[in-house]
Amino acid sequence: MYTKKVYRALSMARWTRFETLFIFLYITIIVSIYYFSEIYWFKIPWTPISLIGTAVAFVVGFQNNSAYGRMWEARKIWGGIVNTSRTFGMFIQDMVTNEHTIDKVAEEELQKSMKILTYRHIAWMTALRHAMRAHKPWETAMEEKSNKEWGKHVSPPEWHSTLENDLKPYLSDDDLKYTLSKNNKQTALLYLQSHHLRRLKEEGKIWAFSFLELENVLKELFTLQGKSERIKNFPYPRHFASLNYYFVRLFIFVLPLAIVPQFVEIGNDISKTLPTIGNLFIWLSIPFYAIIAWIFHTIERIGRTGENPFEGTANDVPISTIARGIEIDLRQNLGESQEKIPEQFPAVHDFQM
Repeated sequence: MYTKKVYRALSMARWTRFETLFIFLYITIIVSIYYFSEIYWFKIPWTPISLIGTAVAFVVGFQNNSAYGRMWEARKIWGGIVNTSRTFGMFIQDMVTNEHTIDKVAEEELQKSMKILTYRHIAWMTALRHAMRAHKPWETAMEEKSNKEWGKHVSPPEWHSTLENDLKPYLSDDDLKYTLSKNNKQTALLYLQSHHLRRLKEEGKIWAFSFLELENVLKELFTLQGKSERIKNFPYPRHFASLNYYFVRLFIFVLPLAIVPQFVEIGNDISKTLPTIGNLFIWLSIPFYAIIAWIFHTIERIGRTGENPFEGTANDVPISTIARGIEIDLRQNLGESQEKIPEQFPAVHDFQM
């Protein structure tokens, strides 16, 4: 446990190392100017700095709460997809029967219909997760240098495969062609599911009441899909995001003009009894400023990174892992051998995608 905490702390330090280096370089230059030029009169009173810092803290806190709310809602949506998918798999196995058919059909034919419906549902999840991983203009977290480096080690599987290749194992040629011809692939797949269920009802393989229950499950899947698409397609308001970014940097920029003169005054008091320590006391403002600036910057960056929970960063909702877990459950319940069922996507550095 202790080792993991140290590893995570080091990961956070590495994640922000470029900004931390800039912060140390900036404050060192400011302190050097004050120390060698002795322009101690050039300072800003603490009152406006405190007001700016308080305002920035409120705005950044609002951003982080909103970003966490978006991420938590996304996790609840995909938790709903897990539960609804299991319900769908159970209904398919128990509701596709010979009970209401006029001419009984072979059990193998019923199993084939169950498999087609189950595989098409897996294809729906595959199409949905690919849609959630598609890049949007406002998703800029992965453009930052440290995130690009991290992305070389931890990245979603959708970035390394095409939707067509991922859909092929689950769909017939006709279904695949139909799906790829539509703009919204996941919606097209649910339409195919509904059409297939209607045909099974007309053939008597599904009782009318069971058909309504299954249609309600598809309705719930549409609802969950729409909620997931809403988070993906509607960004955190950009004016809030942009103002947060500039407010934090303004605060970091002007803070030395208050904190460095304060250390100079303290150093002057110390110089009355300890001249050497008092003369050098100004340099202690470097670590204190760096800690404050790093905290404000990191909190703002965490909120900015969490705004888009499907973008593909290491801390996003692990929709690929969730979808593969559902697939494994459904295919095991179909009775398939373990050799035919794909393995779960591996966690890299304790992160799931």
